[in-house]
Amino acid sequence: MPAGRAGARARRTAAEDTTLHSLGFKPVASSDSRVLILGTLPGPVSLEKSQYYAQSRNAFWPIMGELFGAAPALAYRERLQKLKQSGVALWDVCHSAYREGALDASIDPGSIVPNDLARFLRSHAAVSLICFNGQTAGRLYRQLVLPGLPETLRDIRCETLPSTSPAYAAMRFEQKLALWRIVRRAAGRIGGRPG
Repeated sequence: MPAGRAGARARRTAAEDTTLHSLGFKPVASSDSRVLILGTLPGPVSLEKSQYYAQSRNAFWPIMGELFGAAPALAYRERLQKLKQSGVALWDVCHSAYREGALDASIDPGSIVPNDLARFLRSHAAVSLICFNGQTAGRLYRQLVLPGLPETLRDIRCETLPSTSPAYAAMRFEQKLALWRIVRRAAGRIGGRPG
């Protein structure tokens, strides 16, 4: 193969690898957030729009609309403000990772850099419930974050909720909403975690 073609191929491969690298968003939270919702990592549509759960068929914002009035019809900033006013914080387990496509199953486990959740939880002492948006977020938290947390932060209650992704079609919207109501109940409770 001529040197020029090999170089072009190497450049193309490097560019392709760059497109697979996903870098997460900053957390959305108020100082008195009581519930932290953790996803895995923003998908391609969310990254393109710089918005959490931007894929139009994702049930996250319709569920937040039912629970907190943060419906998809509102501007993105208004939805975030409604969640913060309601005591709900958003973030992801992964700060960055390589992923081909939008599915959590496509995340390369060896490439994951987790977010500094210990720092977040120390600075948001009112968080008394962590909810995972799907099984993968919960599993990655238990594998990559929980072992490094100080004992006082390991006692925060955690709940794995059904994924709001359109890829998780095993439940109807109403079934997902019923299980996600725990977020509303916990966010409405005033008071932080013990100790």
